[in-house]
Amino acid sequence: MHKIKSNTCVLAVAAMTVTAIAHGGAHWGYSGETGPENWGQLDADYVTCATGTKQSPIDLANFVEADLKPIDFAYEPGTTEILNNGHTVQINYAAGSSITVDGHVFELKQFHFHAPSENTINGKHFPMESYLVHADKDGNLAVVAVMFEMGRNNALLSPLWMKMPGKAGDKNALPKPYDVSAMLPSDRDYYRFDGSLTTPPCSEGVLWFVIKQPAIASKPQIDQFTKVMGYPNNRPVQPVNAREVLK
Repeated sequence: MHKIKSNTCVLAVAAMTVTAIAHGGAHWGYSGETGPENWGQLDADYVTCATGTKQSPIDLANFVEADLKPIDFAYEPGTTEILNNGHTVQINYAAGSSITVDGHVFELKQFHFHAPSENTINGKHFPMESYLVHADKDGNLAVVAVMFEMGRNNALLSPLWMKMPGKAGDKNALPKPYDVSAMLPSDRDYYRFDGSLTTPPCSEGVLWFVIKQPAIASKPQIDQFTKVMGYPNNRPVQPVNAREVLK
């Protein structure tokens, strides 16, 4: 069993997102002088982006066999609003949905997207990746990552994308609560590793669960997201170092 430790740095960002704008910190982006290779030098609060040893995303490879118990997904309809924070499109979730891992409960807070994928599997990028961000009662974070392959329309994305804000800083209320389960693949076997936030302040102590089976989204759905972003919003993969990637 993975022992879940309280982490004051993670607690401080529990209300933030894995790609949230770090309010009060230096401006950061995905290219040029404010791009990922420079995050650690932009602000004293971002130094972990350069010095951390358990950074995300990673290339998932060289797997270690482990007895990983199924994640208990207890999701209900709970989407409340969709927003464009300038770094991603994020859907906020009402209280009441959670996952349980090794008997430990993490409540779903929000989910958001990256295109192309940030994590890779055996060196392969996917067209899009979604992060379902959860926090426990102490503020420790757990992220369920879902890769997307191109195919048919994704049932959940269709109504959400109709309300997607095209301008950074805008948000729209959703007409009714939707269930994020409709976005997920049916097979939820996963890889597991210890990591970090994928954007400044790059805080470590985040549990990562990457679903093995990709979900499906149509090319127009993926293209709509990339057009709204206007640039690839993926941090390059980081060194795995001494970490194990369990499967």
